Amino acid sequence: MISRREFLQASVAASALYGASGVGNWSRLAAQQVLTQDQLLQFDAFGNVTLIHITDIHAQLKPIWFREPEINIGVGDVKGIPPHVTGADFIKQFNLTPGSPEAYALTYEDFTALGKTYGKMGGMDRVATVVKAIRAERPEAIILDGGDTWHGSMTSLLTKGQDVVNVMNKLGVEAMTSHWEWTLGTERVKEIVDALPFPFLGQNIFDAEWDEPAFEPYTWFERGGTKVAVIGQAFPYMPIANPGWMFPEYSFGIRDERMQEMVDEVRAAGAGLVVVLSHNGFDVDRKMASRVTGIDVILTGHTHDAIPEPVLVGETILIASGSHGKYVSRVDLDVRDGKMMGFRHKLIPIFADVITPDAEMATLIDAERAPFKDQLEEVIGTTDSLLYRRGNFNGTWDDLICDAMLSERDAEIVMSPGVRWGASVMPGENITREDIHNATSMTYPACYRTEMTGEFLNVILEDVADNLFNVDPYYQQGGDMVRVGGMGYTIDVNAAMGSRISNMTLLKSGEAIDPARTYTVAGWASVNEGTEGPPIWDVVEAHIRKIGTVKLEPNTSVNVIGA
Repeated sequence: MISRREFLQASVAASALYGASGVGNWSRLAAQQVLTQDQLLQFDAFGNVTLIHITDIHAQLKPIWFREPEINIGVGDVKGIPPHVTGADFIKQFNLTPGSPEAYALTYEDFTALGKTYGKMGGMDRVATVVKAIRAERPEAIILDGGDTWHGSMTSLLTKGQDVVNVMNKLGVEAMTSHWEWTLGTERVKEIVDALPFPFLGQNIFDAEWDEPAFEPYTWFERGGTKVAVIGQAFPYMPIANPGWMFPEYSFGIRDERMQEMVDEVRAAGAGLVVVLSHNGFDVDRKMASRVTGIDVILTGHTHDAIPEPVLVGETILIASGSHGKYVSRVDLDVRDGKMMGFRHKLIPIFADVITPDAEMATLIDAERAPFKDQLEEVIGTTDSLLYRRGNFNGTWDDLICDAMLSERDAEIVMSPGVRWGASVMPGENITREDIHNATSMTYPACYRTEMTGEFLNVILEDVADNLFNVDPYYQQGGDMVRVGGMGYTIDVNAAMGSRISNMTLLKSGEAIDPARTYTVAGWASVNEGTEGPPIWDVVEAHIRKIGTVKLEPNTSVNVIGA
């Protein structure tokens, strides 16, 4: 007799074989150099419940360029397995065709050249078209937002997230969880949440004073004759990765024991399908799935991974839907007698030049942006280099930001946060103020200038490296590696904490960084309250205006070993 796990493994295989994961069809289209909306949306409906998942939009309402990471290192048990596979290795692992639409969408390979063929991706008016098409076929489809939604653009900063809130309400979202939303501050988050037409979920958000649950842990849907429970999991490391003084009333954490309690509770109440809407990050969710029983689907977010096939952990499937509006995931499930018996999945690529914008959503987006149009479109300079961020170490956007701080803040060494959000800019394009904000907009933007010893710089690098490369995913508490300018170093990703960083060097002189010497250091996005300095976007804008055209040389300042 076939076990349920074997049956679910067969569902994963069938998804890949029959194109339900979207891979096969894209490759055939590439041979014809043709993309059509109908082909992108083609899906053989299955089962009785449909989920639509979007996550990590980072307030990008318009189509953008977004280059996927070149470096995404896994350590320990996850070394070399999705999502820690990039470029040619990714193409080989998922049997993609080099130069095809899916290779362009899912990897960094030939990004600039392929961009000329396939164009920008995303745009919430295009996402709305996809959602409406799915709902025309499956009217009861459940739309779920994985968080990092109200943050990441100039207009979201200026409207305190309201522009994105209005768009997501229009889209018809039915539940969400959170991360960067909290950097708007407690008062603003509560103001928005009180007006939302859907639940703001977080089983792991507690009142810090009373140690009691502060938000709804889960919500219910009745779909296809099945009771569906959706449990929310907010980003667990809020006060560590972001300024805790902005939301002191709340504590977070993974709280997987309580997650088990919530799963058991909804199962006892008759849930036939249990879905976790998570902002843990993929590896954290993979571990949580191995520890918490009874979860059917984890819709994962935070680490911005786009994986064209589900990952099976025990009897739980993990769905990763990318970021910045590049993708929408559709998951059809067959739920019978209180059990998920099978599924079909498709990671739908939002090719902006192929999918017709939804007229109503396009009108709303333009209206939200209209008061800021002149500011957004002002040209600050041009670039001869591809500007991108995503990756474990410095991207060219990070190099440009670091160069700006070195120049404008008169520093010897600079540090820039390893955040994952930020749209790309193609070579030969103008750099607008909106482009700068897409890489810098946040509510704690002060570009500080201070003094640090070489020893303290080492401590910072070691601490961030452990957040990223600790073999236990539950100790991975931040984004990617802090970006540096003015200095170089070697990192052994497999070494123990405190032993990963070596050969710290001052680039200007070639001298080894002296642990006892004090250096002038600039940086931004400090989590410390009261940090002073000009906003980072002003620093970057001043630098770009000064140089006119950005041309960046390859950055070889970080030597990575053990990857």
